[in-house]
Amino acid sequence: MAPLRLTPQKREFFELYAQASANAVEIARLLVELLERFPDDGAGLIGDIKDCEHEGDRLTHEVVLLLNSTFVTPFDRDDMYRLAGALDDICDHVDEAADNLGSWGVERVPEKARLQAEVILEAAKKLDEAVLRLDGFKDSTDQLAALRELEDRGDQLERDAVAELFATTDDAKTIIRWKDIHERLEEAVDALENAADVLEAIVVKNR
Repeated sequence: MAPLRLTPQKREFFELYAQASANAVEIARLLVELLERFPDDGAGLIGDIKDCEHEGDRLTHEVVLLLNSTFVTPFDRDDMYRLAGALDDICDHVDEAADNLGSWGVERVPEKARLQAEVILEAAKKLDEAVLRLDGFKDSTDQLAALRELEDRGDQLERDAVAELFATTDDAKTIIRWKDIHERLEEAVDALENAADVLEAIVVKNR
């Protein structure tokens, strides 16, 4: 076991969070590309998304290891665990949606699924901007407000996508497959909003 460090490892923590939020942007970018190009380049892009999910796990593990070996942290220890977990959850939901797309015999991607992916990417970018302002606990109200507007749009897209699915097809397998994928995409949006909530609470506590 590594010895406890008695001085705050501020730079290391904030660098890890910045890497995690950048990884969330990258996995969202790959998702957009996947839904635009599927099924032509499905396997390769799904593999790239899986690599990003593994990178998210690695970064979360690095934060936990650093927390466990640091006595004085730059802000509340429980909040630090929560933020690491919230960033990792985004990658998990994107990976699950991509994996389902590749393994369920999907042949065509609905336009609203592509729009959902674009919302995820734009929200991930806003979250990344906010995470980069965490060092020094700088105000990120504008970034988080924009993210929440995107979350509202994502909610509406998911409802419209499922309604359209039932209105345009009688094939039970297609309905089940895409209803689940649409829901996984919405869970990624929800995970982004949860990360925003955690981040906002941290900033408020430390002003």
